[in-house]
Amino acid sequence: MALAVGLWPLPLVAGESFPEAVGIATFWLLPAVAAVTVGAYPRRQERRRRSAVAEARGAQRLQLSRDLHDFVAHDVSGIVVQAQAARFVATTDPSQAVLALERIEKAGLNALASMDRTVQMLHGPEAAPATDPLPGVPQLPSLIEDFASAGAAEAHLDLPPRVSAGLSREVGSVAYRIVVEALTNVRRHAPDASRVTVAFTPTATTVELRVTDDGNAPSAPARRRASRGGLGLPALAEHAQALGGTLSAGPHGDGGWQLTAVLPATLPEETP
Repeated sequence: MALAVGLWPLPLVAGESFPEAVGIATFWLLPAVAAVTVGAYPRRQERRRRSAVAEARGAQRLQLSRDLHDFVAHDVSGIVVQAQAARFVATTDPSQAVLALERIEKAGLNALASMDRTVQMLHGPEAAPATDPLPGVPQLPSLIEDFASAGAAEAHLDLPPRVSAGLSREVGSVAYRIVVEALTNVRRHAPDASRVTVAFTPTATTVELRVTDDGNAPSAPARRRASRGGLGLPALAEHAQALGGTLSAGPHGDGGWQLTAVLPATLPEETP
């Protein structure tokens, strides 16, 4: 149609030279080009909008899967450990079974709270904000205590006071997620571990977080390499890199495992 609009005047202008004919055709093509441009612009914007919506939905699904893996998986693994312990002591020591049931209840409530936050995210920005913020470094002592009480492994936390004061809310949330993921992996892949250490080491501009377990079995690293389920460590590595930090994990000592994260921080000066 555009070609017809451009060529229809040519038979009416006999005797014109070739350049003049090209100029006439080009002049009459301009309205067609303008019409195509006007029609294509809203279609292009609509394609951009659909692409942006698809990317936003993909990012939201990824964030939801990370939240479910980081928090719910940890609580569910704790429930499994407590249920196994309660089954073995129920006949010999009912009081310990009752304590295990109390811990199961607490872990179940934590899992429900995490799922509530996930559901609120699904409702979009117009939904009411969550009443409880995402946990961070101040909640680590309670996390370590719950982990130690849920199994046979002894857990130790080394958290200098200036680290708690120097980590931003976002960095603190990532640090908490890293510890949760590390403890969950200990439960799943190193059930024979007898000691787990979570240590924060401050430097001038960063904080180094190390989560180390003894594994207590020479085959522990092999079992961990063979069990690659979930999105935990790769997703947390992306979080750390987005903040300007790093995250790595690998065998440590005789059958143990160590996770190391370096996160940015603005730490207060040490008082003499």
